[in-house]
Amino acid sequence: MATEIKAPTFPESVAEGSVAAWHKKPGDSVERDELIVEIETDKVVLEVLAPEAGTLSEALVEEGDTVTSEQLLGRIGEGGEAAADKGETEAKAKGGKDDEKADAKPAAGGKQHEVKAPSFPESIQEGTVASWTKKVGESVRRDEVLAEIETDKVVLEVVAPADGALSEINAEEGSQVESEAVLGIFVEGAGDVASADSGDEGEASDAEESESIDGKPVAPAARKMIAEHGLDASKIKGTGKNGLILKEDVQSAVNDGSAKKSAAGSKTAAASAGAPALEGERIEKRVPMSRLRQTIAKRLVQAQQTAAMLTTYNEVDMGAVMSLRAEYKETFQKTHDVKLGFMGFFVKASSEALKRFPDVNASIDGSEIVYHGYQDIGVAVSTERGLVVPVLRDTDSMKIADVEKGIVDYGKRARDGKLGIDEMQGGTFTITNGGIFGSLLSTPIINPPQTAILGMHKIQERPMAVNGQVEIRPMMYLALSYDHRMIDGKDAVQFLVTIKELLEDPARLLLDI
Repeated sequence: MATEIKAPTFPESVAEGSVAAWHKKPGDSVERDELIVEIETDKVVLEVLAPEAGTLSEALVEEGDTVTSEQLLGRIGEGGEAAADKGETEAKAKGGKDDEKADAKPAAGGKQHEVKAPSFPESIQEGTVASWTKKVGESVRRDEVLAEIETDKVVLEVVAPADGALSEINAEEGSQVESEAVLGIFVEGAGDVASADSGDEGEASDAEESESIDGKPVAPAARKMIAEHGLDASKIKGTGKNGLILKEDVQSAVNDGSAKKSAAGSKTAAASAGAPALEGERIEKRVPMSRLRQTIAKRLVQAQQTAAMLTTYNEVDMGAVMSLRAEYKETFQKTHDVKLGFMGFFVKASSEALKRFPDVNASIDGSEIVYHGYQDIGVAVSTERGLVVPVLRDTDSMKIADVEKGIVDYGKRARDGKLGIDEMQGGTFTITNGGIFGSLLSTPIINPPQTAILGMHKIQERPMAVNGQVEIRPMMYLALSYDHRMIDGKDAVQFLVTIKELLEDPARLLLDI
């Protein structure tokens, strides 16, 4: 018996709504309380959920159609569950007749799920399938990562809905996918037998085609990886039959760095494996730019093309901060369970300076200036995928320990690709530290729509004139890039001088002077 899908009951002030988006197509299976369609009114967007599990049999209205309160939108039939039961019965029957064929199939007939891309925020149109961490037929536990989707801001994980295995993959690595696109099919309870059999077959196939490197049998896929990474095969432990080195063994050696060899040895290994390693060869490698790198490039060029950007410089004597840090770092770590770094002082000094110079804390929105009554400071973090800028919220009310904890947490999750999109949006000011890489002086680029960015650099001892005497002092150059459309040169210089004064006399931060 079909179940009706109706529009929600609209409030008295709402006469009608518009079908914004169908999240299911006729024939798609749905779970109870799963989102099916969104109705947009002049005030809110209302979600219509599935009243029960089944299959969407028909959609009676199209996207963009106008609907009234409690109007019939479509129907849900029972075909999904019946089909699943039928498939399970047929699979079991077939398994009784032909055990060998049934064992080779990854799906033993359990309940099927569509593996979908996550729901992207409005600011993200599409993503790229960065990697599949599981193969078809490989046994998977509930909530284990199946695939990673890379957007222009974060990497999103797609996890297994239950214990089982992938029966098919519809979106290959590198392909573009939209929000909630179907990536593959997952079958509950499958995978154990299939993965074991496929593993044995894979090892047998590798063993047949294997060649010896450094006296050890190496599978073809593993041989290529050894050449690419310049590894010593004799240092890699093979887990295949008769000590065969598999691709997974090489990957483990790459991760722990235990099988690195000298440059000369790498060339020999590469040559023996058939990889190009001729003396003096001019090798080029062309790879697609990641979505994150494309976004970074686009935003940096946009900043330079739209902002009247220039940079003012100053230098700060870090002696007072370094002495304070040296005196209290052990006590600080015992009390707050986090190390006392330099960034906490810079964030607090910047917060104070932003309160005194609200133009620096403002942003430009078209022909309007937006003054922010709070300080949300982004801290640039370098990762393998590129530069990301997570935001510390309300830094004026944060203690130095809170700042340090936040930075450590953001840094770890940024490198692991675990940052949420909301954690990288909305900052009013940015701090970047090129000094950790040894930079002595640089010109940072503004992070739009912000109007200023502070650049920290390497602390270097230099001879300075102090009270008529030459002293060796730990000095750091500071750079403030700002948008001259919004900030006058006088304010920019005084802002940077304020940060300098607060850092050279940290007591000012406590006394608010």
